[in-house]
Amino acid sequence: MIDPVNNFQIPDEWAARAKLPLRELKARISSGRYVFLSDGSLLRRGYTTGTTAAAAAKAAVLSLKKEVSEISVPTPIGIRAALPVRASHGKAAAIKDKGDHASDVTGGIEIIAEAREYETIVIKAGAGIGSKKGSPAINPSPMRQIEEAIKEALAETGLKGAHVTISVPKGKEIAKQTLNEKIGITGGISILGTTGFVEPWNEHLGETKEELIRNADKIVLTTGRLGMRFSHMLFPDYTVILIGSDISRGLKAAKDNSDVIICGLAGLILKWASPELLKDSGYLTVREMIDDNPDNPLIDRGLSEAVRASGKRVVLLNRNGTILRDSGDLR
Repeated sequence: MIDPVNNFQIPDEWAARAKLPLRELKARISSGRYVFLSDGSLLRRGYTTGTTAAAAAKAAVLSLKKEVSEISVPTPIGIRAALPVRASHGKAAAIKDKGDHASDVTGGIEIIAEAREYETIVIKAGAGIGSKKGSPAINPSPMRQIEEAIKEALAETGLKGAHVTISVPKGKEIAKQTLNEKIGITGGISILGTTGFVEPWNEHLGETKEELIRNADKIVLTTGRLGMRFSHMLFPDYTVILIGSDISRGLKAAKDNSDVIICGLAGLILKWASPELLKDSGYLTVREMIDDNPDNPLIDRGLSEAVRASGKRVVLLNRNGTILRDSGDLR
């Protein structure tokens, strides 16, 4: 089985631990709504603000001609998403589903779309959507998603075009709990989403969270967002903390904890452990070396250096989440 959202190849031994019949498990995985973990459990993904806005926009256009209470919209990765909506006479509302993400600050917010017939498709950002240097904070991928959803509604209703304004009633208030102000976005939240789905864990722990590290019983220190995503799947009973390139600082904070794993893409980990690893190798980057020869003994040498430098278990990942090297037995 392959997770269609992150293209992760689910190992057969994981599937053997599933608490559901195989047919039901496959159906849930293929829907994109569920993440399968190494212990056989499932977590439910949420929907992005982009998917929610697309549902509201499509519902608003459809409601110009008929009643509608549930909407199916395309996502950027090709899977369709079904969302309940409230819609009438060109105005629709959709609620952002956070899935099993416990701390999604935008979870539960209402996104509103108001539509009227028009000659072409026009999409406007209304109140509660932030702006940066005068441009609305709607990223390109969700903007295309919204436009595709509107096109579907136009085809279904026979309308030529629609002018759609999207707003977030509590957007300005919620934005204070996000990083928007730090990156120059003011006045509301951003409409985001490269896949259409939200992973059921925090992928935005920007700084090293030393207090979290000190207080956690079982820790995975990871170097980037891909490492964070797959570490949650590989080690579901561990606290996963994003430390970026600051591996030494993370280990220092975890010095009193015996159950620590370093897990992530090989580049940062091997460069940290063995800065001269590629000297005279003919390779410019670790990734180039791995792509050329994943069995290169230099990788094993770098892994040994990482274990020696950290005193911890080290797991090196490929970009698809499979394990390149593991200094311990993965259970």
